[in-house]
Amino acid sequence: MIETLYKPFQHWSEKGSVYLISDTHFDDPDREIMGYDFSEEVQIDRLKNRCHKNDTLIHLGDVGNPEWMNQLKCYKVLLMGNHDKNPTQMKQYFDEVYTGPLWIAEKIVLSHEPLNITFGFWEPVCFNIHGHDHNGTAYNDKYHLNLVPNIYGYLPCNLKNLIQDGCISKITTAHRATIEKKVEMNGVRL
Repeated sequence: MIETLYKPFQHWSEKGSVYLISDTHFDDPDREIMGYDFSEEVQIDRLKNRCHKNDTLIHLGDVGNPEWMNQLKCYKVLLMGNHDKNPTQMKQYFDEVYTGPLWIAEKIVLSHEPLNITFGFWEPVCFNIHGHDHNGTAYNDKYHLNLVPNIYGYLPCNLKNLIQDGCISKITTAHRATIEKKVEMNGVRL
């Protein structure tokens, strides 16, 4: 169980691992332009070898032909991407469908497109796991992880391993940042 997940999302990790992937573009005519030099069959086999019955796979959008997702036996969650047009249709292939960014824990926000997570004068207060940026040029810093397969490596990312690596622990929460800014502005220690 990943206890740092907000309660509505903890069921993802109750029985198995939580994996994330983005931009599979199944049957997309532009797959080769996006750096895919292998077939959809190979891609789905890689997912099946990693994501098992009790696991959860979170897809960060741009699925392509969603029928490929039927081959996976895991619990499937989708954050819609710019190529995913119909949430009602996607509900046939995914157990949960979201149409925008999703805060899943105090310091973790999932999205299809990378988010500007610097709020005015604050340091970034979350870690943004995203896809969409096939060039890898939008945000290349310690606050973003781009899971586009041609950038990340064509395998899903294990969320628990990512959290345990410690990259998220260095991020100040929005609550703490607000307190520290108030102290700085007023000279009052809270």
